[in-house]
Amino acid sequence: MTAHVTETSPDLSERFSEVRRVFASGRTKRIEWRLEQLDGIARLVTERENEIAAALAQDLGRSAVEAWLGDLTSTKGEVDFAIKRLRRWMRPKRQRIPLNQMPGSAWVQYEPLGLILVIGPWNYPVYLTLSPLVAAIAAGNCAVVKPSELAPATSSLLARLIPEYLDPEAILVVEGDGQTTQDLLALGFDHALFTGGTEIGRKIMAAAAPTLTPVTLELGGKSPVIVAADADLDIVARRIAWVKMLNSGQTCIAPDYVLVDASVRDTLVGKIVDTLAAFQGDEPDGLRIVNERQFDRLAGYIAATEGVIATGGGTDRQALTIERTVIVDPNPDEPAMRDEIFGPILPVMSFDEIEEAVTFVNNRPKPLGLYVFTASRSLGRQLIDSIPAGGAVINHVALHCLVPSLPFGGVGASGMGAYHGEWGFQALSHRKAVLAKTLKPDFQVIYPPYTDGAKRILRRLF
Repeated sequence: MTAHVTETSPDLSERFSEVRRVFASGRTKRIEWRLEQLDGIARLVTERENEIAAALAQDLGRSAVEAWLGDLTSTKGEVDFAIKRLRRWMRPKRQRIPLNQMPGSAWVQYEPLGLILVIGPWNYPVYLTLSPLVAAIAAGNCAVVKPSELAPATSSLLARLIPEYLDPEAILVVEGDGQTTQDLLALGFDHALFTGGTEIGRKIMAAAAPTLTPVTLELGGKSPVIVAADADLDIVARRIAWVKMLNSGQTCIAPDYVLVDASVRDTLVGKIVDTLAAFQGDEPDGLRIVNERQFDRLAGYIAATEGVIATGGGTDRQALTIERTVIVDPNPDEPAMRDEIFGPILPVMSFDEIEEAVTFVNNRPKPLGLYVFTASRSLGRQLIDSIPAGGAVINHVALHCLVPSLPFGGVGASGMGAYHGEWGFQALSHRKAVLAKTLKPDFQVIYPPYTDGAKRILRRLF
């Protein structure tokens, strides 16, 4: 069986059926198979690091260091975490039973769902494709992997490497465009996991509906940073600037905008500007954007802003680069404040009272990430308790994504469902409820016809 299928393959349905037959054989349920595949992913990202980095540089202009940090070490961490804990995750979980069910016992056992569709994005096309695959394999499933066509070099590399390192009969790679994704969904999967934008997420959900395919959607959104006056602004500036500009700002959990106490706004802006310059070093002024469509969208945000550009603002369409840009006091209704930015542009707005920041965020769609900087532990907890979000970090940005023991996912417009670590294992497993009874004693009182005395007993029992 060939593991690499293009969007024009006439036999996609047959190959889908072949993977179904592999799952039906039961071999993916064995822990030995699961551990072998997980080890294969670990070896893939370790042994082929240079090839992966070259593909990411070709697709995204990403440096080797950012390729390792953003796509490789994160994937390896997810794999290592699963390998060490998989046996424990797979064990049935005993449950208490009520008195009226005794004698007997009950437990929950985890069974693989079957065939999982993983639809990868272009911004972290290795990590955000292989990390969901880790969850699918850990749960004992077969999988079809659809890499993003917007990162063609990486997609082609994954299509070549995955069959070399993983079971090519149980894990199929399908390359293609959006129509290919729609064709795949029409086949009917046991679960689909998609990472990408909200609009495409709606299309994924609609395409999954006719076959009742459950979906996990990681969709991004406008993740805010709230900075209180008591925060250490040097640290705040470094942490915001570092994560914001990773991958040219093309990160779903990057800080999208900053809300800062008015008394320290100018100081923070100055420190962010200085930090960006220091981090840039001898690198070019412009950061590479993935394609012309995304470039035009981002350049349009800069052109349309009513705020003050504190640094950056330059664009080069021929090179598809945009300078690291900070916009102070944009209009809350301008495009950069309505849409997820997904680029190297950072709006900064101020507030007089902390309640204003809470209201501002809560009047908008629920974000994927919420980031709070404050020296006050109570204020930090108050803010994350007051603002719904997919996840939250106090005194840093986005690092919750790299903690495998935490569920990662959105809420509302920023997504549904969560994965990573045991949460991914459970999301892609069926939790089967099992009740085991003895044949004796067999109390006759529960069987009809019911006498008045039997009815009284049953009412007391149940």
